[in-house]
Amino acid sequence: MAKLNPNQQQAVCTVKGRVLVLAGAGSGKTRVIVERISHLIKECGVCATEILGLTFTNKAAAEMRHRVEALIGKQQSKGITLSTFHSFCMQVLRKEIDRLGYTKEFSLYDERDIHRIVTHIARDILGHEGELPSLAPTLAAMNQASNRAISAEQAPKQLWHDQFSQDLYVRLQSTLRAYNAVSFDHLITLTIQLFEGHPDVLQRYQERFQYIMIDEYQDTNPAQFRLAELLCSKYNNLCVVGDDDQSIYGWRGAEVKNILNFQADTTIKLEQNYRSTSVILHAANHVIGHNQNRHDKRLWTSDAEAELIEVFHAPTEADEAAAVVQRLDHFRQTKGLKWKNMAILYRSNALSRAFEMALMQAPWQYEGKWVRGIPYEVFGGLEFTERSEIKDLLAYLRVIANPLDQEAMLRILNVPRRGISDRLLDELTQINRSLDISLWQLLTDISEGRRPLEGHPKGLIGIRTFTCLIDKAARRFAEGPLHEGLSWLLNEINYKKTIEEEVKSDKMRDFKWENVQECVNALAQYEMQMNTDGQNDDISLQHFVANTALAKQSFLPHLQNSKEDKIQLMTLHSAKGLEFPAVFIVGLEDHILPHEKGAMETGIEEERRLFYVGITRARKYLTLSMARSRLRMGKAHPTNPSRFLFEIPKELLKMGNYKFIP
Repeated sequence: MAKLNPNQQQAVCTVKGRVLVLAGAGSGKTRVIVERISHLIKECGVCATEILGLTFTNKAAAEMRHRVEALIGKQQSKGITLSTFHSFCMQVLRKEIDRLGYTKEFSLYDERDIHRIVTHIARDILGHEGELPSLAPTLAAMNQASNRAISAEQAPKQLWHDQFSQDLYVRLQSTLRAYNAVSFDHLITLTIQLFEGHPDVLQRYQERFQYIMIDEYQDTNPAQFRLAELLCSKYNNLCVVGDDDQSIYGWRGAEVKNILNFQADTTIKLEQNYRSTSVILHAANHVIGHNQNRHDKRLWTSDAEAELIEVFHAPTEADEAAAVVQRLDHFRQTKGLKWKNMAILYRSNALSRAFEMALMQAPWQYEGKWVRGIPYEVFGGLEFTERSEIKDLLAYLRVIANPLDQEAMLRILNVPRRGISDRLLDELTQINRSLDISLWQLLTDISEGRRPLEGHPKGLIGIRTFTCLIDKAARRFAEGPLHEGLSWLLNEINYKKTIEEEVKSDKMRDFKWENVQECVNALAQYEMQMNTDGQNDDISLQHFVANTALAKQSFLPHLQNSKEDKIQLMTLHSAKGLEFPAVFIVGLEDHILPHEKGAMETGIEEERRLFYVGITRARKYLTLSMARSRLRMGKAHPTNPSRFLFEIPKELLKMGNYKFIP
């Protein structure tokens, strides 16, 4: 423990009672947890089997176990339980669930299994086989019940928006019991029911786990809070580690009040930061200081050397992306950074498109030769053109541009659903191959009555609808601006409804629709660029589709040797727990950060915490940027700077020109 600072040493050595460790960003909290486990075993004589460590991801649990083993050896650490909340509950239920009317051989159902059962029950309750109303509100309410450890019998009336939802929740629980199955979301709820209903079982686990530690405590929901309180209620040796300033998961049930109101015998603050420069930390402290509901703490560092934070605004999002990419290459050349040392952070996934396009088109020197395309990776997600909704729209554009594109046609022939079943699709592809004609020719022959289609009345209507749509779309795209053509197409096929029917989560629906809007913006951006370059005569859907494909292909050759060295693109949520020498936080505009809907749902303070998390990812260099106008559904709208920018003292900032000249 010689290398620990005084506060870290106190956190390691305080092993009795309820201990709250407020671990600021970059303050070495994981090391403290690992050292604390070592201290319990080696200095306090605690048996390894009496220690329980809970966290939120398998990766974090595995990392903790690896570091404990490296510190005290595999033999001494054998028997420690380090796992996620859900894994721990799974272990308990595998041994004890028979007390709740299940057998120990129960099945674990995932989200897809539950959705299928819920759909079946909904049809039974409503008594029809037709199209169901959206189940998203009901599924969201059931998820809320799981987060709060509320059983079907306990669920209060105010949780449900109608009687149907409450009835469905009750039926789901009885159906799962009949199937001897448990849903992933319900593992914690069932474990709480087990402990509360069977005190003898709870006492056994209390005796076994006399020392409990919870990492990232600010991310706990009511169910996880209740589980921890039950387990520690006999010996009360509970150590929770977290940072209320990094509580950014309210949208999935986390409650920051769990750490704000934690009843601690001892509170220890870890404020010395080992990651970022003093300028970055001063900025972070000033921003988060505007939150009212927080523990008072200020990050500091002994490192005095620091560069100011650069801020710039660009005319458009395309200009912003180009300026960021230019700075990335400048850092690579002048600061000795690798691509993987730099990250672009944004509030919404849809913002990645402009930066992906700029990175794909950027020239740079690779092994002494000029190449086009800087390697990048969309962390924790898919590249823009690989997202399913974008694949759908690009497939539509490919078919409208070239009806002979069979691969694209097969993707969207029944999107949205037109009654063209998989069996009919199989028959159609067999026919067009045997006759050696294109699928489009076959569809138009069927649609116009030149070729009969027996046994598929709904499919025939669907084929006629589709061919009529493509013909109409081809004329529409040829007559006016391309982005207006895509807006018309989205409305014509009611693609927003398709998303609503296929996706249960409101957050995922919003995410997918934002991506769709960005696809419209991509067409508008293409037209603007072509006009700027004096190539307006070449503007066409065929040209756009071809260049989208070419951009991806030209980006590939020099990436084969760059698998690990890539710019990281990610949301601010995904960036939590990571750090980079150089960080760019982009799209710093009101309605984006703070996010308009996010602020309404989880409050402005959580949006500010998200910005704080982004700032504290940077070690040495931090750049903040925005666009003065941004495309929405293909039309330019003026923007306002994020209100959070004005919370950073001016003396910590240097204004940069978007036309960056090193």
